[in-house]
Amino acid sequence: MQSNVVEMPPISWNEQLQAVDYHEAEQQFVTLLELEDLDTKLEIQPEIAENFARILDSAIQIAYQEAPGESEAAHRFLQRVLYRINRLKLFWYDDLRNYTNERSGYLRIVRDRIEYFWQKWELAQIDVEALKQLDVKQALIERAAYDVDPPLNENSRYIREEISEAGYQHLLAIASFDGLVEASRLSRILGGAANEVQCTLVRVLLEEYGSGKLNRKHSTFFAKMLAELGLNTEPEGYFDIVPWEVLASINHNFLLTECKRYFLRYNGGLAYFEVVGPAIYKNYLAAAQRLGLSEAAMGYWELHIREDSRHGRWMIDDVALPLVDMYPNDAWQIVLGYDQEKFMGDRAGDAVVRSLRQAELR
Repeated sequence: MQSNVVEMPPISWNEQLQAVDYHEAEQQFVTLLELEDLDTKLEIQPEIAENFARILDSAIQIAYQEAPGESEAAHRFLQRVLYRINRLKLFWYDDLRNYTNERSGYLRIVRDRIEYFWQKWELAQIDVEALKQLDVKQALIERAAYDVDPPLNENSRYIREEISEAGYQHLLAIASFDGLVEASRLSRILGGAANEVQCTLVRVLLEEYGSGKLNRKHSTFFAKMLAELGLNTEPEGYFDIVPWEVLASINHNFLLTECKRYFLRYNGGLAYFEVVGPAIYKNYLAAAQRLGLSEAAMGYWELHIREDSRHGRWMIDDVALPLVDMYPNDAWQIVLGYDQEKFMGDRAGDAVVRSLRQAELR
């Protein structure tokens, strides 16, 4: 993978074995985010970011370079910091002062530093050279044919057959983190020259947004599920319980949509997401039906089972396969995006189920 940042030297540490307070470091970063004219203040008082910077680089060492230490906390810290920067690409209808540092050079440096090491670590888990040898169209068609109706695995059966109503509520709380702002990142790639691919992507976005009617927007159906069960309907209301693996998938999509160099990868990933979506939502719907919940508490799943089946076909037939013809030398990147989305999605699914099991014990 080509990096869009300057090559950075390896990290060298004498401090990495010191006790690390990630929560304190994250709160320090939040304080920096909220400073008026952050970059100028850092020029005058660079020491205000020193502790955060030290812990940031220590976490990178632990998470991505196999340094001694507990990597789970490091991963969580890094993905939370990265998300706090990435979310500034979207508008949240809040205080305009919250965006005062959206173009901060310092925040860009922090983002690029995390992404540089994180993306190398993620990419090392995929056999890229093997993907380059594939018949890309055949690979995409075969993958989609399997993923549209995959066999039930242990996680699927657990959700369908075992989770309680409290577990279902916990599942909704985690899923709301993305479900309440659904498809927002897709909007970041829609500008540019007009063609059939672009128009199909616009169609997907329009359906996700209820063709411009709030009562039909998919996130409205998600909010209704939350309200029916007495849960918080505010976006990001459950940030603190979201596993880092889920945040990693979200941050990965932010990266791919913000870098046009990764346009093919993003569309491969979106193709997988839309193809597999109905199979995942059928598990959630089965759980809600087993629990005897109301239609309002499961309506989002029914909507997505119906509409994402169509979106999956569009993404393969009208986006991914035409892009293979448009970019024959780079088309393998579409499969890379597809396979990465699947890998990261499965990893996030495992983390969600672990969180559900823990919640059931409380």
